[in-house]
Amino acid sequence: MKDQQAPQPAEGEAKVITLCGSTKFETEFAEVNQRLTMEGCVVISLGMFSLPDLPDYDWTVDSSDLKGRLGSVHFQKIRMADEVYIVDPGGYIGESTQREIAYAESLGKPVRYLSRERLTRTGDGPRQ
Repeated sequence: MKDQQAPQPAEGEAKVITLCGSTKFETEFAEVNQRLTMEGCVVISLGMFSLPDLPDYDWTVDSSDLKGRLGSVHFQKIRMADEVYIVDPGGYIGESTQREIAYAESLGKPVRYLSRERLTRTGDGPRQ
């Protein structure tokens, strides 16, 4: 099987980056989103970090397929990206994020990791 190349943005177009990672890292998602946006990238992030408080709405009734629907939407966000960026403070990667990484790699998308980038930028570990 031939190595797949991820589509590259046309000259002058911003790179599209989809963020993946655990919803418990909301602060880190915001920091990465801001930094990448300031670098001129189009950033696609999570739609929500917790379930909204909607009057008269019972999330327990809807929870049966909510996770599946949100996962499908996030896979579409991965398909739209030129690159996938994993928000993984301390190297933490949960099951959902592992599936997203495998999916991105199956599409030939480059995958970058916050934890590895921080090591490289701060000089606190081996360069990757």
